[in-house]
Amino acid sequence: MGLMKAAVIGAGAIGAVALAPVALAAAGFTAAGIAAGSIGAKMMSAAAVANGGGVAAGGLVAGLQTAGAAGLSTAATAAVAGTGAAVGWLVSFFR
Repeated sequence: MGLMKAAVIGAGAIGAVALAPVALAAAGFTAAGIAAGSIGAKMMSAAAVANGGGVAAGGLVAGLQTAGAAGLSTAATAAVAGTGAAVGWLVSFFR
């Protein structure tokens, strides 16, 4: 593997981990709760309707809110870094 390819893969991994909190906040998953009128609020509403009025613990919305409030867990950080590295790998073919 060339040095440039490795750099692009590494940048993808680091960039994904660095931008994950920004993306969560932009979607409305904040430390203060889900922001009104946000994508997160729409997701929460849809989940509540689908579950008869409540949002299921351990579901996608609950997990995203936890990450938005407390940050990514070690496992989530690894998954985000792996996804970013995979995107970097793909991008390296088009440089």
